[in-house]
Amino acid sequence: MSGNQPDGQTFRAVSHGCSELVLDIERLLDLTTRQTVRAEFRFDPDAPWIVSVELTIEGGPRVLWRISRDLLHQGLYSVSGLGDVQLWPSYPADRATARLQLTSRDTAALFELPVPPLADWLAGTYELVPAEAELNEIDWDAATADLLQEPQAHCD
Repeated sequence: MSGNQPDGQTFRAVSHGCSELVLDIERLLDLTTRQTVRAEFRFDPDAPWIVSVELTIEGGPRVLWRISRDLLHQGLYSVSGLGDVQLWPSYPADRATARLQLTSRDTAALFELPVPPLADWLAGTYELVPAEAELNEIDWDAATADLLQEPQAHCD
């Protein structure tokens, strides 16, 4: 997957088997006001259960969210997520879109995403690492040992 796509969409393979999708999405500020936001979705096969999403407003700060790949996939077709990250389909007149709501302690933002390019890109990530293989590379002994380890006392 590489090259530019219509409507502000870019698909490209990144080093080490990683994959990236760049989309121009819209932040819904109120019923009639929208703001274009650049969204860069990144998938790393070394952490296949997570998609990093970097949001950038022109001339503004960058914000990084890490979202479950499964939540993104499910949310394109049905309501998905609880709490800080929620995604659900929204089908206006003639194009398939989804709504993504991101909430932090002091703010919330609602975005509209085009479903077809995101669905195609996510399908490519599942070709790289199928859902059933996501946890194959975890060292369960080390992970369990970390969980069972006594907290270390710190003296200042």
